[in-house]
Amino acid sequence: MTPIIGVFDSGFGGLTVLRALLERLPQARFAFLGDTARLPYGSKSRRTIAHYAVEGAQFLVREQGAESLVIACNTASALALDAIQDAVPVPVLGVIEPGAAAAKAASRSGDVLVIATDATVHSHAYAAACHAQGMRALEKACPLLVPLVEEGWTEHPVTGEVIRIYLDELLSHAAADGLRPDALVLGCTHYPLLRPLIERAVPAGIRVIDSAEATAEAALRQFDGRAAGPPPDPSQESSVRFFATDSVEKFGRLGSRFLARPVRNVELVDLGG
Repeated sequence: MTPIIGVFDSGFGGLTVLRALLERLPQARFAFLGDTARLPYGSKSRRTIAHYAVEGAQFLVREQGAESLVIACNTASALALDAIQDAVPVPVLGVIEPGAAAAKAASRSGDVLVIATDATVHSHAYAAACHAQGMRALEKACPLLVPLVEEGWTEHPVTGEVIRIYLDELLSHAAADGLRPDALVLGCTHYPLLRPLIERAVPAGIRVIDSAEATAEAALRQFDGRAAGPPPDPSQESSVRFFATDSVEKFGRLGSRFLARPVRNVELVDLGG
């Protein structure tokens, strides 16, 4: 039987990672958990984030039989990855290291820009991961983008203007620091839905790196392609079970936008704690 890959997120955004995984591992079985009762993680302490993320990981491994885990949440990857790895006996992959590795592969100058949420930027996890790859990284928090995505304004002129303002500020800061960036990492799982607007806003010569896609590629390599198989029967849906800790109706509604396919039969779970 095909192994189950567990995918954990604090909410909905990690479904962009699942979407990329489904494209690369169409015959895999997945269990996706969104901890919607306790989002946003970014406003909480490192200790609390680790506690919540470990509970989610253990649910996927112990109760759903996941044999590998993808932490499809930048905040949990930045602040709780070590705790998760210590808590479960299966391979665990976050989203930050793959994003940094993809930036390394794309960049010639070695200077990289990162846009993310406040919590991810304040953790400096991307800067550290890029530094470990021999690059310089400049991070910027873009707090308005997540609510704009969840409002459905992924092609709205207001969203495009907000993106341009953020990027102008970031590029001005980069120039003042003497950086010559040629890659921009999307350090939030909501941001792939804004990729067309972002690509139109960045100067020529800067490549946009989707950390969701980079994570799916890393999962394909790290898990040795064990879940890979022939192309699926178009008449059959991929084997995915969806779990949420609150608001299953909202999860299905918003989740369908992030996954770019219907999200049905979301199961409500109580993680306690």
